[in-house]
Amino acid sequence: MVERMRPGSVVVDMAAEAGGNIETTRPGELYTYKGVIHIGYSDLPSRLPTQASSLYANNISKFLLSIGQKDHFHVDLKDEVVRGSIIVHNGEMMYPPPRVAAPPPAPKKLDAKAAAAALAAAEPPNYFAKFLKDSAVYTVGLGSLLGLGMVAPNAAFTTMLTTFSLSGLVGYHTVWSVTPALHSPLMSVTNAISGITAVGGLLLMGGGLLPTTLPQTLAATAAFISAINIGGGFIVTQRMLDMFRRPTDPPEYNYLYSIPGIAFLGGYGWAAANNFPDVHQMAYLAASLCCVGALGGLSSQPTARLGNALGIIGVTTGLAATLGQMKIPMEVVAQMGGTMALGGILGAIIAKRIPITDLPQLVAAFHSFVGAAAVLTCIAHFLAHADHLAADPSVAVIKTSLFLGTWIGGITWSGSLIAYGKLQGLLKSDPLMLPGRHALNAGLLGLSAASMVGFLGTHDIGFGMGMLGATTGLSALMGVTLTSAIGGADMPVVITVLNSYSGWALCAEGFMLDNSLMTVVGALIGSSGAILSYIMCKAMNRSLPNVIMGGFGAPTGEAMKVTGTHTEVNVEQAVDLVTEANNIIITPGYGLCVAKAQYPVAEMVSMLRKKGKNVKFAIHPVAGRMPGQLNVLLAEAGVPYDIVHEMEEVNGEFPETDLVLVIGANDTVNSAAEEDPNSIIAGMPVLRVWLAKNVIVMKRSLATGYAAVDNPVFFKQNTSMLLGDAKKTCDALLDKIKHRYSEL
Repeated sequence: MVERMRPGSVVVDMAAEAGGNIETTRPGELYTYKGVIHIGYSDLPSRLPTQASSLYANNISKFLLSIGQKDHFHVDLKDEVVRGSIIVHNGEMMYPPPRVAAPPPAPKKLDAKAAAAALAAAEPPNYFAKFLKDSAVYTVGLGSLLGLGMVAPNAAFTTMLTTFSLSGLVGYHTVWSVTPALHSPLMSVTNAISGITAVGGLLLMGGGLLPTTLPQTLAATAAFISAINIGGGFIVTQRMLDMFRRPTDPPEYNYLYSIPGIAFLGGYGWAAANNFPDVHQMAYLAASLCCVGALGGLSSQPTARLGNALGIIGVTTGLAATLGQMKIPMEVVAQMGGTMALGGILGAIIAKRIPITDLPQLVAAFHSFVGAAAVLTCIAHFLAHADHLAADPSVAVIKTSLFLGTWIGGITWSGSLIAYGKLQGLLKSDPLMLPGRHALNAGLLGLSAASMVGFLGTHDIGFGMGMLGATTGLSALMGVTLTSAIGGADMPVVITVLNSYSGWALCAEGFMLDNSLMTVVGALIGSSGAILSYIMCKAMNRSLPNVIMGGFGAPTGEAMKVTGTHTEVNVEQAVDLVTEANNIIITPGYGLCVAKAQYPVAEMVSMLRKKGKNVKFAIHPVAGRMPGQLNVLLAEAGVPYDIVHEMEEVNGEFPETDLVLVIGANDTVNSAAEEDPNSIIAGMPVLRVWLAKNVIVMKRSLATGYAAVDNPVFFKQNTSMLLGDAKKTCDALLDKIKHRYSEL
């Protein structure tokens, strides 16, 4: 007990005469042990009356002398202290004294920006301006559609635009329904269905058993790397979903979902063989709806595996419908089959062997495949059809889509490779702040725009290919500069933004090839990534441009200085706090992921729950390196998903919590976000761990997090620091708890 007391504490051992109740007591002495004053007088009972009488007499005499001034005695009833001490005055009963109102709290000093914001908030809202703004937005939107209808080259363009718009709306509402715990499987399943980029490659493949021209080679390469995404994405998704299964869950027969897939493919094959002309578009519609169902299935744990099955059916049906529309010799069919099979097998092997802790870098690598496939398909399409593009009435739409697909694909490809390097540890995770990087990116964007003008304004194949090659290099360089400037802690946003980019690149391919399936799937993926990016940025109280441009913003004034002395505990003392607590919340951060400490934590939680303790987890939206990563890691270690809660669900429970264990988290539990209006993280939603009765922070040191902001929680009275490697500390904590309970 004494070991856990703070410096300056005092203990009085009333049994010192008999040897003492405290092990560190020295009978008959007054001394200090590790900052704690020990009073061990053996004659303490005989000292007390004299000391008490002297103190009481001194207090009374001082009080009587304070009534009045100098030699003049005067009872001033306006004096709060005097009035509270008077029982009878001039024969009048004065008890009880009136209640004294507490002084109002001192107003917080705000800087100019904060004061202006507070003043604006106090003003009554201007509802007319609000409605006028909404009206203007809808007017511009509807007018834009009318303008597109006027310049549309043909009905195919307006039909594709309709498909794109409706798909985006469906994707928007579908993705919002996905539970945050399943955001990682959502990223994985969108990776898998983004393999629809293979459709573009298949449509351009040719030759014999091997491609014979450069466009055919590029198309085959695009189909191959797309197949890696398909085979790997669905298997990784299934692995993650299997981790969420609990022993008490009912049995599942997921293999039965193959029946509708096989039945539909069989029916489609028969209809195509009998020359039903409209069956191909219906097959594309079925594939599109199944891909929508893949995202919608992730809205809850019970339907998540159905969603993965629908995704597999959707992609398989889409590929089959593409082949069904093509009149190709058997040699090319064999080439297509071999290419897709080889890519799918390679993806499956990667997905089977990859550790779940490496999931973020796997997702980044798969994003790069989508970007590369888009670039290869667009270039192959231009080389294959450049001769007769000028005669096509929709040449402007085709070339614009082709250029945008190349540009977005180039950024996605190189940016994803940089993200992979940072996540894998091949590159430093620190942001690379190049001098004049904003001017550099603006220059690259301007040169890309100039290349687009040149590409659209020429019918010369050589010059057009030069412009396309230039934008490939410019966009790839831009992907490097943008992603390099983003630090490792912002990877959740980077991953989701790259996911969105891959979807828009796929949409551009759909417009280029007039393929509704690619447009639908691209809109779904693009909107999915955009929504997840918004969720991540909102969880950090930052804008997307702020993240993409690098850095954490600038303070609005002088930040609050964090002062005080932190308190450190050892494992034994931490075990005391754990065993004494009944309600425990664990808030893990990226440090837990790096140390792979989820296994001892899961075993410790299981043991504590068996002892009747209420233990749950609180997950911040940006904890980890991709959305939902910590949920997956905890599920892998066997933690039931129903005790893993999101920040909004659990933040109100901290005041009733006996103990919070913060494992490898910093910025996500930083109280400066709420206590310091001038902090650069002010307004960021955080887990309010400091409101609990006791807090144990487990991290390597007192160093700041990614935002470089000192954490006042470390120095609060109810916080104890358990410093060290998270894995070793958690292992030691688990061993001590086992030993403690074995003694009971």
